[in-house]
Amino acid sequence: MTALNRRLGVLISGRGSNLQAIMDAIADNRLDATISVVISNRAEAAGLARARATGIDTVYLNHRAHPDRESYDRLLASELHKREVGLVCLAGFMRLLSPVFLNAFPNAVLNVHPSLLPAFPGLDAQRQAWEHGVKVTGATVHFVDADLDAGPIVAQATVPVCHDDTPETLAARILPEEHRIYPEAIARVLDGAWTVSGRRVVTPT
Repeated sequence: MTALNRRLGVLISGRGSNLQAIMDAIADNRLDATISVVISNRAEAAGLARARATGIDTVYLNHRAHPDRESYDRLLASELHKREVGLVCLAGFMRLLSPVFLNAFPNAVLNVHPSLLPAFPGLDAQRQAWEHGVKVTGATVHFVDADLDAGPIVAQATVPVCHDDTPETLAARILPEEHRIYPEAIARVLDGAWTVSGRRVVTPT
């Protein structure tokens, strides 16, 4: 795989804590990239204010104004292409992306999820892990494909589940691991020294 264009587009729906982690990694020279735009489907998303505070271009695209998922995704892809985005990073973007969008950015959409995928995909993964009684969970960065939280895995970090955890305390301990591994995974993908073989992301030894 050749190295990708280092212009990032970050998609959010809420507070943007993983967006902040990416911004911090760029500011600290741990991630050689530029955030070209932050796009949200919710006007009140706090992450938009985070981006604006540092001069990053922001866009609000209301998904409710579109008759179907595909028409929204075409507009979303168009906004990213206008800014020459090479890698799309989902940071709490609470929408499933259609093949229309994924075909516009093949092997160039990343997501971070608060579990050790393929365990506990979907919403409220921390509560799922806690209720299931697992002893270890964590965070996963993966490529996005047409299936929910099922794309090839780029990076993972483990977090033990303590006997006195609640879903809330467990989520609070997973979050710093998300913040740590997401910029590292983005850097790895941007460097381009990887291929996808089946479901595996393969990097040189």
